[in-house]
Amino acid sequence: MAHYHKLGSIPKKRHVTYYKDNGELYAEQLISSEGFSSEYTLTYHHYPPTLVTEIEEAVDVSPDFMELDLMVKRNFSGFDVKPGGDFLTSRQVVLGNQDLYIALAAPNIKASGIFYKNSQAHEMVFIHKGKGVLKTMLGHIDFVPGDHLIIPKGIIYQMEFEGDDNRLFIVESFSPFHFPKRYLSNSGQLLENAPIYERDIRRPERLESIDELGDYKVLIKRDDKLYTYHYESHPFDVVGWDGCYYPYALSIHEFEPITGRIHQPPPVHQTWEAHNFVTCAFVPRLFDYHPQAIPAPYNHANLDSDEVLYYVDGDFMSRNNIEKGQITLHPMGVAHGPHPGAVQRSIGQKETQELAVMVDTFKPLKITKQALNIEVKDYYKSWKS
Repeated sequence: MAHYHKLGSIPKKRHVTYYKDNGELYAEQLISSEGFSSEYTLTYHHYPPTLVTEIEEAVDVSPDFMELDLMVKRNFSGFDVKPGGDFLTSRQVVLGNQDLYIALAAPNIKASGIFYKNSQAHEMVFIHKGKGVLKTMLGHIDFVPGDHLIIPKGIIYQMEFEGDDNRLFIVESFSPFHFPKRYLSNSGQLLENAPIYERDIRRPERLESIDELGDYKVLIKRDDKLYTYHYESHPFDVVGWDGCYYPYALSIHEFEPITGRIHQPPPVHQTWEAHNFVTCAFVPRLFDYHPQAIPAPYNHANLDSDEVLYYVDGDFMSRNNIEKGQITLHPMGVAHGPHPGAVQRSIGQKETQELAVMVDTFKPLKITKQALNIEVKDYYKSWKS
């Protein structure tokens, strides 16, 4: 998302002297992507961001993937993940491949002053339940249910929740999240026919510049290992920044659905694209208005992608017995479609109030041991009449 933004105090030009009131220099840092060839941000710190005093032994946090048959439709009860831990330790990876991990979390405690930096992946954190504030080195973003939080790789952050009843759906991507190219002009502006508009994007606010020295722990994830770095300067000592590389929020409730006279294919629901996968948002919308329209989706076999649907709210018209927080996995090359009775129920209906987040991957997904603990058995048989 190459939209320029700035917060706090910055010098008139980049890479020039910028002095504090006491005559010392602020420390400039360039946070860049793709080897200085893509989006970047310049930050200015009270102290150099290199004051490391200790690095603890790394902890392996690799997902526990199982060797299972990948050509089986599966269903998982996401709300069966028991609450426990903070915004980081509560995460349980359930699906993944070489391009992304999909995790669930039910944090119910505060983060105890720990800071986190994912140097392995960009993150999309979908807030299903709970509200609070995403605190980052570049400023804070308030969040509520329905928000997607996009946190680029390398940004130090914390998440603080107001209560203990929280549910998150998380995608860790090993490539950046971008808006689909067909939504953008040649200069990067979101087009008039896009379901997202720049006003819908909530950028960081309330830059918290902390001029303190001490012992600050930053957990850094890289290569499926978690490193504990001890810094002498506070991670949120940024006095100002500008650029195009920063976290932001986009609510699923701001996504404007594209509808048509007959059933529209899944790409009209797309929110982001990354390397070898896309994400989508299914939101309340009017159904198709051809007099003989069948609003329920037709049977289909997507030969090139695994389809993951995370059910958020409402009555998902194509499925029977689906509850909030459930995840369905429909593997590539295997036909799936409406459950028995769904086609007939949909005929003549004018609208839907469903909410769901979809992830389509172009490489097969593997299943973790944690996912098997919440699997709904024999889901593939649920199409029998």
